[in-house]
Amino acid sequence: MPLLSVAIVTLNEEETLARTLASVAWAEEIVVVDSGSTDRTAEIARSYGAQVMEHEWPGFAAQKNFAIAQCSGTWVLSLDADEELTPELQQEIQALLAANPTLDAYLLKRRNYFLGRWIKHGGFYPDAKLRLFRRGAAQFAERAVHETIAFGGSTETLEFDLIHHAYPTLSDYIEHMNRYSSLGAEVLQTRGRTSKSWIAFVMNVWVVPQYMFQWNYFCRLGFLDGREGLLLHLYHAVYTSWKYAKAWEQAGKVSTPTS
Repeated sequence: MPLLSVAIVTLNEEETLARTLASVAWAEEIVVVDSGSTDRTAEIARSYGAQVMEHEWPGFAAQKNFAIAQCSGTWVLSLDADEELTPELQQEIQALLAANPTLDAYLLKRRNYFLGRWIKHGGFYPDAKLRLFRRGAAQFAERAVHETIAFGGSTETLEFDLIHHAYPTLSDYIEHMNRYSSLGAEVLQTRGRTSKSWIAFVMNVWVVPQYMFQWNYFCRLGFLDGREGLLLHLYHAVYTSWKYAKAWEQAGKVSTPTS
């Protein structure tokens, strides 16, 4: 039985996948679940010895749970295709697992890059995520977007960083936020938070985004990250506005009878 399995889900990740796989090439098992890539994603994955399987896209959490279910290792490390382990984190995980740890799950500090710059302030670092866990002890909670791993036990945070090459260009960021805001709107609709009143609408699409920007950019020192920090916090506030506006729009379409 492998000691560590790495689980990655992909769709047209040829630009980033090799970097991710190179950082976990030492793992005993790498499982890549692809949802129909038309580029060299599968070829690159196989070149690193990964097991590649096709699986139709059912949503972020469900796809990642499917990938985890294909793993056979004692421990599972769940990664996105635009992430990589620093050399220090690689050594830390290897030493940790070799020592047969008593805990069942560990958080990794994530170093987010935006337009090539490490965003150190405004709540974007250390951005710890639960990614390393004993197989069978945890899985992703079902939700449309911003999926997180559900685990009820004790955890620790490892010392070294996981690097997240999030958005190398503004076009990438805007495209993702447009898609994520639509998925976020679905979550809001499910929870019944669709800004039905005029006051709620103004609060959610105007007041709350402004408050978020000021809190993260000024109070949490986001301005120390230069132009990249300004753009990230500004557009993240816009994403919040889009999310609530789309939820309101979709709720109106559902409630309006068609002729």
